[in-house]
Amino acid sequence: MKAIWNGAVSFGLVNIPVKLYSAVEQRPVSFKLIHETDGNPIEYRRWCAKGEHEVPWEEVVKGVDIGEGAFYVFSKQELSTLRPKRSDLIEIVQFVEQGALDRVYVDAHYYLGPEKPGKKAFFLLRETLQRTMKMAVGSFVMREREHVCVIGPYGPGLLLSTLNYADEVRSMEAIPDLGERPELREQELDLAEQLIEKLSVRSFDLSQFKDRYRERLIEAIDKRDAKHLVMMDEVVKATPESNLLDALKASLES
Repeated sequence: MKAIWNGAVSFGLVNIPVKLYSAVEQRPVSFKLIHETDGNPIEYRRWCAKGEHEVPWEEVVKGVDIGEGAFYVFSKQELSTLRPKRSDLIEIVQFVEQGALDRVYVDAHYYLGPEKPGKKAFFLLRETLQRTMKMAVGSFVMREREHVCVIGPYGPGLLLSTLNYADEVRSMEAIPDLGERPELREQELDLAEQLIEKLSVRSFDLSQFKDRYRERLIEAIDKRDAKHLVMMDEVVKATPESNLLDALKASLES
């Protein structure tokens, strides 16, 4: 596995050399837009909407839309001074209980591995976090962005999870129909609990779930002679409230 970032975890006067690895590898089927009549790929060009001509890269600048058709333009020099400075340190600023993190703040996961010179310090940090049931909270710069992160024991090593910033997480108060809760009958709750118990498993095995759309695409590609892949969307209907008890009973009997 190839590391995507090299640096050190720093807290107090301790620096622990580490490598960062992607924990997740997305596997989508990549599509390209094709001109149907002649089979050639479609290109995107930098087109000036007002002058109706293609714009060379050296004449392209970045601007922030401030509304009413106005843009605040930044030069490349300005942007370079505003970007976070490149750093090879994950600076730990505090430690929290393992259950203190709200799931909605978690963004992406990365594995942390040790560098040989700091292997003992790496495992000392891991075992201490394991014994204290704590996670380290810190920040670091990767790909020209400053990330806030948490680090905790995972398997034989450490897992670093980047977090969304507080002002990036939307409030659930904006969701309609969450304010008034309908009255739930005790019989409905009992049957729902029985159904949950019936479908509960001792251990969760994610491998039983597959990306069926991707698998069907790959199967169609392997056949070679299939020119089109037709997907029929199934409409999922909500259970009417009047039939809720009957649906729960039928689910338990199935």
